Amino acid sequence: MTGHDGWMTFGGGYMWILWIVLLLIVIWALRGTLGGDKESPESALEILKKRYAKGEIDEEEYERRKSELQR
Repeated sequence: MTGHDGWMTFGGGYMWILWIVLLLIVIWALRGTLGGDKESPESALEILKKRYAKGEIDEEEYERRKSELQR
């Protein structure tokens, strides 16, 4: 009598649900650490444009910093 018709394989019963959950967790963790679906970081110029658009800096400050960034 080995395995009771396959039910004892990998722990038996509903143990397969645990294996699927563990596999999904491993995939999720690897995807996060290996760089899957990461957004590209904003460039300094994009941040500067947003600050100017919000009115945080005036045109003179915007132009000065933009020319410094483009060097």
